[in-house]
Amino acid sequence: MRALRVLACGPATSVQDGGRAGWQRYGLSASGPMDPLAFATANVLLGNPPGTAAIELGPGGGRFRAEGGALRLALTGAVSAASVEGAAMAWHRSFVLREGETLRIAPPREGVFATLGIGGGLDLPSAMGSLALHRRAALGGLDGRPLREGDALPVAGEAPSGESDLRLDPVPLERDRPVRVVLGPQADRFTEAGLATLLDAEFRVSGRADRMGYQLDGPAVAHGEGGFNIVSDGTVPGSIQVPGEGRPIVLMADRQTTGGYPKIATVISADLRRIAQRRPGDRVRFEAVEVATAVRLARERAAWIASLPERLSPAGDALDRMWQANLAGDAVDALREPD
Repeated sequence: MRALRVLACGPATSVQDGGRAGWQRYGLSASGPMDPLAFATANVLLGNPPGTAAIELGPGGGRFRAEGGALRLALTGAVSAASVEGAAMAWHRSFVLREGETLRIAPPREGVFATLGIGGGLDLPSAMGSLALHRRAALGGLDGRPLREGDALPVAGEAPSGESDLRLDPVPLERDRPVRVVLGPQADRFTEAGLATLLDAEFRVSGRADRMGYQLDGPAVAHGEGGFNIVSDGTVPGSIQVPGEGRPIVLMADRQTTGGYPKIATVISADLRRIAQRRPGDRVRFEAVEVATAVRLARERAAWIASLPERLSPAGDALDRMWQANLAGDAVDALREPD
């Protein structure tokens, strides 16, 4: 049996797939990847069906070894140094990890969450129709928990044959861009000054940030006369709750499905990765858009993901490794005036 052995990993390392659909009415959120675009890119690079389970790595990096045969893998998302037996390995491309070889992934130098895709996916039992780990419910993943040293993940499908490795252009993490939101559904529970604070002020990701939610530090967002308690109602990924102290919380993949704090706005689906890839201390600014704009951007993102197979190209080892090493730093145009 082919397997990927975990030699070391951070506490936020987990198995994720396209998510656990159909259970939110019972209080169980879908989970799934924190960066859906990185997740989709990894599976396209490997020729996997959409939603195939992969490993999501948090800020800790990790080491993995191929056992029982060769594995075809791909790394996308938050960028860090990666190597196989000492040779630098580029991101956003597929590659073969031969039996007994070790893949080393350093903590990310940019972003938070990376995806380690596996050709053929993982041969694990599903829980309520999904392999995605929901940590608080102890469902999915490997035995309902995050991955840890010593775990062996059985791999489905056939061992890689002679097909060529493939690459895709890197997708920017957009961590310096405003996070676009649609106001509401309880924007009327806040003062005009409170709404202005959300849209005009600068916040920072606090140390209280995980797959359930990102609490933000910054100026307090003022509630209106109705206060900060509402009858609990439904949430979605990207709901921005504001508790009594006025510090916004952006709900993420493992959020609770209902909540009793008013939701001042909702991060649009196309921008969820913009907030997910920000680290504690990173700046966050919000920009309001209309519902029609959010729908258009969601459709454009879905169409872009659907077009990824057409964007694949053969991987060139030398150029890819030079890009990974970034020997000369960021490229610049000598004829362009500095910003």
